[in-house]
Amino acid sequence: MRVLVVEDEQLLADAVATGLRREAMAVDVVYDGAAALERIGVNDYDVVVLDRDLPVVHGDDVCRKIVELGMPTRVLMLTASGDVSDRVEGLELGADDYLPKPFAFSELTARVRALGRRTTVALPPSWSGPASSSTRTGARSSGTRWRSSSPPRSSRCWRS
Repeated sequence: MRVLVVEDEQLLADAVATGLRREAMAVDVVYDGAAALERIGVNDYDVVVLDRDLPVVHGDDVCRKIVELGMPTRVLMLTASGDVSDRVEGLELGADDYLPKPFAFSELTARVRALGRRTTVALPPSWSGPASSSTRTGARSSGTRWRSSSPPRSSRCWRS
């Protein structure tokens, strides 16, 4: 899973990134909203862990841009404010989840994983044939669609 951490508190950002990397996630880190928009424009991320109160470009504006562009990236907002009205506002902006600071790292990890599951498509483990899957949109590319989870016999590879 590819994650972008956007947090202006460098120690917190680096700690979150280190922890997510230990959980086998590919993590990029930026410290302001402008850098986040630049990275999002160049790279595909499954999840963006986004602080609301960012310098240069506010986290709300970053979230709006992700939604406006119709990106499949999921957004987990972080903020020091735990007020219900702030959480509701963040979710209404387009965030998929919201976590007030301070937070337990295990909860952050669980939420990131849950959001990441929403961006991928499960394929049968034994075969991913010509109808390959896009993990970003869930759409299938051109190719044959099978009625069952098994490909036709001629496509199977094994030795007798």
